[in-house]
Amino acid sequence: MNHRAIALAIATSAAVVSQGAAAQGLRPSGAATGGGLSRPAATPSITLPAPSAAATTAPRQADFIVAVVNSEPITNNEVRSRLARAEAQLAQQGGAMPPRDLLAREVLERLILERVQLQQARESGVKVDDFAVSQAEQGVAQQNSMTVDELYRRLARDGMSKERFREELRNQLLQQKLREREVEARVKVTDLDVDQYLREQQQGNDVSTMEINLGHVLVLVPENATPAQVAERQARAQLAADKLRAGGDFAAVAREFSDAQEGQRAGGLLGLRPADRYPELFVNSTKGLPVGSLVGPLRSPAGFHVLKVVERVTAGVPTTVVQNHARHILLRTGPQLTETAAAARLADYRRRVQGGTADFAALAREHSQDGSAKEGGDLGWANPGRYVPEFEQALNALKPGDISEPLVSRFGVHLIQLLERREAKLTQREQRDMARSTVREKKLDEAYATWAQELRGRAYVEYRDPPQ
Repeated sequence: MNHRAIALAIATSAAVVSQGAAAQGLRPSGAATGGGLSRPAATPSITLPAPSAAATTAPRQADFIVAVVNSEPITNNEVRSRLARAEAQLAQQGGAMPPRDLLAREVLERLILERVQLQQARESGVKVDDFAVSQAEQGVAQQNSMTVDELYRRLARDGMSKERFREELRNQLLQQKLREREVEARVKVTDLDVDQYLREQQQGNDVSTMEINLGHVLVLVPENATPAQVAERQARAQLAADKLRAGGDFAAVAREFSDAQEGQRAGGLLGLRPADRYPELFVNSTKGLPVGSLVGPLRSPAGFHVLKVVERVTAGVPTTVVQNHARHILLRTGPQLTETAAAARLADYRRRVQGGTADFAALAREHSQDGSAKEGGDLGWANPGRYVPEFEQALNALKPGDISEPLVSRFGVHLIQLLERREAKLTQREQRDMARSTVREKKLDEAYATWAQELRGRAYVEYRDPPQ
């Protein structure tokens, strides 16, 4: 496994929930959406690893310091905890397991970089309100098809307390706020950049530009399994594959046979994502196959996998999109108005509108603190990518007429109402605008990597005993 795959496992197994926003919930000149392997995703993207007996029964050894970052220690138990999650995630995804000492070093370097960024955030006065943490908490639960209570019961079985999980969420939000402030101003996109991107999209068709959605059935093989156990597990996977090839419903087969979490909760679907976010085994075995193709059983260190190509998209600029027509109320936060207080005020507006005692547009004209207030909060028709990810995610979950719960962004707290939705053909100028946004996101990844390296280079890091 290469360092990129290891970094992916570390990032996805950690509680990575980030926030990004702009005035009115819009992208100023195409603000970042996050994603990739350098910048964390800006919307909740947590896949909880399957419960592991090792996580709850392993004896806890005496702790010791493995590194000091600007006089702040990182302990062996911190590395062990993060390492266990990384290993569980790699096993569930079917990726090849790297040597444990190599993975431990990658985890330690990730923790060092996070610690440096958190120190910088504190020195810069960056803060995250409890309401934003609660919003991220709910987002993680929803992304994993759970209630918040179910999420914490699951985390408790894996040895993580509610307080520790919320602290990790808060730390991720602090890092994202710092990145937004320090990195976004560094990125400029020229017309030449857009022209080059469009030419590349017309000419290329490689894996790096592909997004795929795979159906996945995983039959786990226990560690140190006997040959008889391996044969029994392989036979079970083969039976699942045979049922699918005979025309069986994938979701039903996944629920019956799969040991992976998505088998029970998402009908076996892993979701549309860039190909480089899948294990190499999955990508290589499905590369070039048409939608609907079945592959497997395939063997990995985790067990046997059966895959179905559900959807395949070549990244690029679409010609037709689904547009949203929305309006919102924005309350800016600061010393005089916390996010919690703003959310309570907007929740009251929502109850009044839904109860028929107030008009959304009138409330927006009176209270909203951005340029759309004079229009009753009306944002007009918007193409995908116009809004920051958390705003767009909330909007996409609404039906026409629905009003969202209060939503935190970098500039305050929003209340959103979806008015209409339609499919529309993009003009040439709109296609270039979308291409410009994509180029900006790529440049943000590069700028973040450079910034993180600079920050790491200025830090004093002393390595002690290696993690065990």
